[in-house]
Amino acid sequence: MGLFSGFASDIGIDLGTCNTLIYVKGKGIVSSEPSVVAIDRNTKKVVAVGADAKRMLWKTPGNIDAIRPLRDGVIADLETTEKMIRYFIAKVLPNRRLVKPRMTIGVPSCITEVERRAVEECAYKAGARDVKIIEESLAAAIGADIPIFEPAGHMICDIGGGTTEISVISLGDMVVTNAIRIGGDEFDEAIIKHVKKVHNLIIGQQTAEKLKMTIGNATPETKIEKMEIKGTDAITGLPRRLEIDSVEVREALQTPISAVIQEVKRTLGQTPPELAADIVERGIVMTGGGANLKGLPKLLAKETGVPVILAENPLLCVALGAGRYFEFAKDNSDNRSIYDSINS
Repeated sequence: MGLFSGFASDIGIDLGTCNTLIYVKGKGIVSSEPSVVAIDRNTKKVVAVGADAKRMLWKTPGNIDAIRPLRDGVIADLETTEKMIRYFIAKVLPNRRLVKPRMTIGVPSCITEVERRAVEECAYKAGARDVKIIEESLAAAIGADIPIFEPAGHMICDIGGGTTEISVISLGDMVVTNAIRIGGDEFDEAIIKHVKKVHNLIIGQQTAEKLKMTIGNATPETKIEKMEIKGTDAITGLPRRLEIDSVEVREALQTPISAVIQEVKRTLGQTPPELAADIVERGIVMTGGGANLKGLPKLLAKETGVPVILAENPLLCVALGAGRYFEFAKDNSDNRSIYDSINS
């Protein structure tokens, strides 16, 4: 390394269905952009990536495709994902050709070995010299400053765009983990279906996402909020406005929220008694963009009887934890070697 060691960087990537976040050692979160790529259908060249490409979703002319290359937390389009990662890395590390960075990427635990290798292959093709793939919940726990190397149980619930992952971590590893392919995208889809079914109005994903973030809630509130939306009348095909309130949005979200709560309960039921006792005392830590839904931590606490803590900056936790992984693993190598020698 010698001369160029000062240019070397550790990069953490939260390769999300909705957003890709990048952490660079010594700089923190340097990029947070939508996981969208716009490609010219004729030349196959990238026209735009990230926020610029998201603005083109469902609005592009015939020769341009705006693609979300990840679905349910996994790569659906390998070539486009590679182009997207390469673009983001070039943007945040212009000197990467001098010394290739080490990359840690957080992925859902429910992906297959083939899908895992696809992520790794993308990272190497995008310019990494060393790639580590870790589970999102482990990365989120590190990013949320949970002392995972303690001989105690910690539960984390990470709600991303495409998946929700619930894990119990102790002594630096996952004791129990479950993941379902339900996340922020399914929340949006539930709103879209509800508005069409009840009001005969067709709305897009961006409108549904705005509804969710502005007046969405998981528990009843004293103040009922309202918001005007625009869409296409399903019967006449003409544009139409509609005012919708927070009660309706909450009703629309009941099915995916219930699925998340049931998965948390199932994970608690699979947890060894001593670790479960720790969780009752320490609580469940929520991370991921979906955890920001108003009232969701409160509802989860009510349904499980366990305290629920919303992590600081829940959306950033996976990227932060992935970025700190190499340093974190090195700092705790003494603990790891002691545990390994005991178990050998």
